[in-house]
Amino acid sequence: MDTDTDNARHLADSFDLQNLPAAFYADPYPTYRALRRHCPVKRLPGGGVFLTRYADVVAVYKDAASFSSDKKTEFGPKFGASPLYAHHTTSLVFNDPPRHTRVRRLLNGALNPRAIAAMQDPLIHLVDRLLDRMAEKGQADLIEDFAAAIPIEIIGNLLDVPNEERSPLRAWSLAILGALEPVTSAERAEAGNRAVREFSAYLDGLVARRRARPGNPEKDVLTRLIQGEAGLEGLSHDELVQNCIFILNAGHETTTNLIGNGLVALLENPWEKARLLAAPDLIKPAVEECLRYESSNQLGNRMTTREVEVGGERLGPGTPVHLCIGGANRDPAEFVDPERLDIARTPNRHLAFGAGIHQCLGLSLARLEGQVAIGRFLARFPRYELTAKPVRGGRARFRGFLKVPARLGA
Repeated sequence: MDTDTDNARHLADSFDLQNLPAAFYADPYPTYRALRRHCPVKRLPGGGVFLTRYADVVAVYKDAASFSSDKKTEFGPKFGASPLYAHHTTSLVFNDPPRHTRVRRLLNGALNPRAIAAMQDPLIHLVDRLLDRMAEKGQADLIEDFAAAIPIEIIGNLLDVPNEERSPLRAWSLAILGALEPVTSAERAEAGNRAVREFSAYLDGLVARRRARPGNPEKDVLTRLIQGEAGLEGLSHDELVQNCIFILNAGHETTTNLIGNGLVALLENPWEKARLLAAPDLIKPAVEECLRYESSNQLGNRMTTREVEVGGERLGPGTPVHLCIGGANRDPAEFVDPERLDIARTPNRHLAFGAGIHQCLGLSLARLEGQVAIGRFLARFPRYELTAKPVRGGRARFRGFLKVPARLGA
C-alpha cells in the first residue's frame, strides 16, 4: 500500500473550500499538491470548481470574455444589501469592461514608471526610519513595526492622507478583506461592514477637502481620480470612494504579506538567506521568488459566462471558478523543484500578481517596496532570529502573518 498516495488522494477527495481544517491554514501546500495530482479540476460540494494547475489558471485569467470578474451574482447571497456588497461590486478588481477599463486607465496614469521611480527615495527614507526605531529596541514585531507600516505610509502618500489621520487604515483594510474569505462569519461580516461605513464616511470628508483644495495630480492619486482624464467618463462619487478603499486594501495587505512572508521564508531557508547576504544584487529575483513561494494572495475567483472547457472539464454558464494561485505557483509542470525556495530562480513566471486584464496594476510599486524593505532589513540586521513562533493570519485567501516577534541582533 502506498500510504503517501492514499493520504494525498484522501486530501483531494475530501477538500471542501467551505470547510477547511485548521492544518490547511498553517500549511495549504500538501493539499494543493494532492489536488494537482489527483483532482486538478476539483468539483466542490457547494458548487463550482477549484483549479490548481498553472496552465489552467493562466487560461482562465487570459479569457476575460468567458470568465467574468463581476461579483454581483456571487456576493448578493453572501453579503446581502450591505456596505460590503456595495464596495466589492463597485471596486476595480470585481468588475468587467467597460467599467473596469475606464477606472483602470485612470489609476494606471498615476502608477506609471516615472511616478514609481519618484517614490524610491521617500521609500528608502521611510524604511531606514523604521529600521532605526527597531534598532533602538533591539527586538521587534516584524509585521506591526515594519512590514505593515510601509504600505500604509506609501498608500497614505499616494492619496495624500494627512499623517495624523492614517491610524485606522490598517484595521479597516484587514476587516474589509477578511470578509472575502470563503466562509464569512456573522462577526467577520459585521466588522467588514463597519469598516466600509467608517472608511466611506472618512473619504467623503477627504474628497470634499480635496475638491476645495486640489493637490498635484501627478503625485496625488485622489486628485487625479477627482479630476479624471480627458476623453474618459469621470467617476461618480460612489465609484471614487469605493476605489480609494480598493487602493488601500490592494496595496496594503498583499505588500505586508510579501515582506513578512519573505523575511520568515529566508529564516526557514538559511542557505538562501546566506546566499542573498553574500550577493545583495539578487534582491530582485529573491523578491520574485518570495512572491511565488509564499504568494500573498492565494485565491482568485471568476464566473463562467458561457459553456466552456477548462482542464478537460466542461463547465456550464454561471459556474464559480476558484483560481488557486498558491497551487499554480508550485506546479512542477511550470517550475523546477517548486517546493524549494531559490532566490535566483529563472525563469519565474509566477502568478502572484495575476495575469490578463486584471493583472495587479500596482505590481511595480509592490516589487519596489519588497526589494527596498527586505534588502535594507537584511543589510542592517543580517543575524535576526525569531523569539517565538510567528502567528499566521488564519485566512485562506490572503496568506500572511499577524505577528512575527524577532530579535534583531547586532
